[in-house]
Amino acid sequence: MSGRAVRVVLADDQPLVRAGLRVLMADTADIEVVGEAGTGTEAVRLARDVRPDVVVMDIRMPGMDGIEATRLIVRDADVPCPRVLVLTTFDDDEYVYGALRAGASGFLVKDMALEDILAAIHVVAAGDGLIAPSVTRRLIAEFAARPEPAAPSRARPVAGVTDREREVLVLVGRGLSNGEIAAELFITVATVKAHVARLFTKLDARDRVQLVILAYEMGLVAPQR
Repeated sequence: MSGRAVRVVLADDQPLVRAGLRVLMADTADIEVVGEAGTGTEAVRLARDVRPDVVVMDIRMPGMDGIEATRLIVRDADVPCPRVLVLTTFDDDEYVYGALRAGASGFLVKDMALEDILAAIHVVAAGDGLIAPSVTRRLIAEFAARPEPAAPSRARPVAGVTDREREVLVLVGRGLSNGEIAAELFITVATVKAHVARLFTKLDARDRVQLVILAYEMGLVAPQR
């Protein structure tokens, strides 16, 4: 972020959650809370008014929920638009996948350690998707079948994507890191990064999260049951 603090909007309908996050971030020199919202509508307005780098977004809020708010923020005509980092109670929240499809760059779990929350904010602010492999596998296994993807054997060809790029996309969809993909395919990490960058362009994906979703929606990977 060019040495400046990451500007964050906190969107959650629970004032105590917002206050707790704000206090925790107050002692962090490289993160600045520039606004708080208690509803999705307020979050969209703040995103347009204060132009934060990241919106930490709850899903279940009164009126407009976090999914619709995310969709509106990401599709806002003003560019660059803020990154959205979903805040959820993962075990019982079935809307996470919908939020990622709406354009969120990742998600947080409310009981995560502070250092993980701060690291996640920096990850998405830098333009990457928050896609920790262990969490990705669980998330996709739980939510990717909505809607049900095609079986991998019946997956349609991906226009413009080479066989090697397709292999990389499958492994990204399975939640592998660049290092793990490199080891799997016997190529360098730099080569993996080049393939991933080309996939971003060819599939019009904003980040790694969207590549995971596309891999499942295209039927290249199936959720583990």
